[in-house]
Amino acid sequence: MMGSSNDTAPEMGASCGVRLKQAREQAGLSQEEVAASLKIPLRVIRQLESGDPSQLGAPVFVRGQLRSYARLLGIDLEDQLRQNTVVAVAPSELVSHTYTPRYRHVFEQVTRRAIYIVLTAAIAVPVWLATRSPHQSTVQSLEVPVTPASQGESPATAPAPTGVQRTPLIASMAPMPSAAQADLSLTFTGDSWVQVIGNNGTTLEQGLLGAGQQRSYGAGEVSRVVLGNSTAVEVRQSGKTVDLTPFSRANVARFTLSSDGSLTPVAD
Repeated sequence: MMGSSNDTAPEMGASCGVRLKQAREQAGLSQEEVAASLKIPLRVIRQLESGDPSQLGAPVFVRGQLRSYARLLGIDLEDQLRQNTVVAVAPSELVSHTYTPRYRHVFEQVTRRAIYIVLTAAIAVPVWLATRSPHQSTVQSLEVPVTPASQGESPATAPAPTGVQRTPLIASMAPMPSAAQADLSLTFTGDSWVQVIGNNGTTLEQGLLGAGQQRSYGAGEVSRVVLGNSTAVEVRQSGKTVDLTPFSRANVARFTLSSDGSLTPVAD
């Protein structure tokens, strides 16, 4: 390699350097003038004349510099240069630093495949289980469907409605008087949340009632009423329609019934 090829450089430059120095001095030139003429650094001229140009690089470059110097001074160094042939430079041995042993390559492949299988299973298994056992949730309406019994047929023999039986959140706890006997009746033309409180503080009705449903209460039975969608409820007291405007705020009507049957708005 380059270190071994430079072994011939001192032998080649020793005799040539002496001749070049003598020829330069006879020509009356300084080293600086020679360096300027050849456009070579001054240190190169000094090393060529010293006979140890090993620091100048490979012998092939040193011989080129010696020939240029000799042509400038008009001397012939070819005989000496032929005697010091350049040793062939052996190519550098290339060593791969990225070589991976076969066992390591196989191990990495197996590891990657195992990770892929684990990740695939972690994603696929929950999806498969979800499709096998889907969670079904049934949301029951708070409406109570009204199923009128046919004429001449008792309620016990009336056919049961098909589908899911829907029940109110809190069923009425008091017997429903007929409309003719009722002191207070609620008729729903649309969906509305309702809360009816009895005189003893118990909840008589609470839940969402829909269009077509009706609730009736006897005299002195109700103490307080809240209607969530007052425009969808017709309130009648003793057979007369009640104007809910004085008792409503933001379409929510709240009123109490006194002992004499009069309606009074509440603030809450």
